[in-house]
Amino acid sequence: MLRRLCLIGLIVIGIGASADEKENMSNVMSEATAEHYKWGGNNDGWHYLKRDDLSIIKERMVPGGQEKPHFHEKARQFFFVIEGVLTMKTPERDYELVSGSGLEIAPGLIHQAVNATDKDVVFTVTSFPPSHGDRVNVED
Repeated sequence: MLRRLCLIGLIVIGIGASADEKENMSNVMSEATAEHYKWGGNNDGWHYLKRDDLSIIKERMVPGGQEKPHFHEKARQFFFVIEGVLTMKTPERDYELVSGSGLEIAPGLIHQAVNATDKDVVFTVTSFPPSHGDRVNVED
């Protein structure tokens, strides 16, 4: 039954899509096929989905890695940890996200992703709309 529901879901997704969108829907993404970039020194990112309306990125943050505190004016983000532990700092509190857990960050909320452990952390960042060009850095 689950397989049948998944297949039905895939069919519904394609209804009303343009020819280009349907072509992209058939592309399986992986680290090998996604656009790769480096950030913050030794951290990695892969663009699994890079559209005008939605962005899905997989990131690997090294031990002790962190980004600068910032917020996004329009983008709503969801961070989901695949492996390791990610600390998400906000003005209200720090959140410890373990493998299999996630956290939504609303537009305007100052946040900072930190790897305070001695192992890599791997996570996805889903942004709606995409967060690139929408970032405002703040003082520590």
